[in-house]
Amino acid sequence: MSSSPYFLLTRVLLHFAAKKEDIIGDISAAAFSPDGHLWVGSDEMVGVERLSPVGCYSYGEHQRFLLKDYIDLFNTDDEIDIEGMDFADGYLWLTGSHSTKRKKPKKDDLETNLERLATITTDLNRFILARIPVIDGKLIHSYSSDDSNNLTAACLQTTEERNILFETLKEDRHLKPFIEASIPSKDNGLDIEGLAIKDERLFLGLRGPVLRGWAIILEIELTEASSGVLTFKEIGDNGAKYKKHFLNLNGLGIRELCWQNEDLLVLAGPTMSLEGEMQIFRWCNAAQSEGDTIQKQDDKLFPLFDLPFVIGSDHAEGLALYSCWEQEDGLMVFYDSPDRRRLGNEGQIFVDVFRI
Repeated sequence: MSSSPYFLLTRVLLHFAAKKEDIIGDISAAAFSPDGHLWVGSDEMVGVERLSPVGCYSYGEHQRFLLKDYIDLFNTDDEIDIEGMDFADGYLWLTGSHSTKRKKPKKDDLETNLERLATITTDLNRFILARIPVIDGKLIHSYSSDDSNNLTAACLQTTEERNILFETLKEDRHLKPFIEASIPSKDNGLDIEGLAIKDERLFLGLRGPVLRGWAIILEIELTEASSGVLTFKEIGDNGAKYKKHFLNLNGLGIRELCWQNEDLLVLAGPTMSLEGEMQIFRWCNAAQSEGDTIQKQDDKLFPLFDLPFVIGSDHAEGLALYSCWEQEDGLMVFYDSPDRRRLGNEGQIFVDVFRI
């Protein structure tokens, strides 16, 4: 099934208090909380940003929340590389990329640049998967109400250098070769770039690896092992810790995930640092899948539309449902490396809302 032309419903203006280069050039994830606040993650920061509705199709009153105030990080120096966010049951959930990275050439020195291209580094804070309560538009460490509704910030159990998700995937028959070889993100290595939650089930979209054109979604369930610590909840009768869903996305990897009722919307784009078209797919009734699956393109998985293609900029990274113009649902799309025409005044950026 071929995709339809995109239809742009409107653009929404986001106004951040920080300098442009701090946030608006590196937006990588976003989610709305039921109170109407917009939460934004960046792949270069160690915190999350909150914006409030301030007018017609406009968000501002920017406030930053440092994650070290709510959860335990490996250190206070490394970026978290937030690549996925969602809101569920009073919690803002977020995930780091769980990836390593290759250094970029920077200086006009051949030997230095050759050495940089041979160097792979690890920021430990990238291996964070966490939930943080949101009360009255603010992140808090814990909350207890009169009706015994207890909310507590927590992270997936960490190990000395990673976390238990990474340690488990090291033994996976499909992912093990990429992890053992220390293949970095954007080289088709392990790279989580999508998070969507449905009925206590976490769906994690992988930008890489893509296996012979098939993208991967991991499905896990978590439970609280102790205060502030999450662990795996067994899935199914065989005691599995996760499921794998392989999707035919025309050879593209996954950049973000977003639920629309029972359907999972998938933002797909190049796995490596390539300039290429990006597509929105619909996976119908995705939550009904049992066990591992291989989903080809058919009446259950199909492309909705291609995103506008701008060489060198406007790399789509985030998704969120947004209602406007009497439409039940629009799809808000957030961009990394925004085109200069997308920028407003100091600290302002326009994001797109498409009909779906």
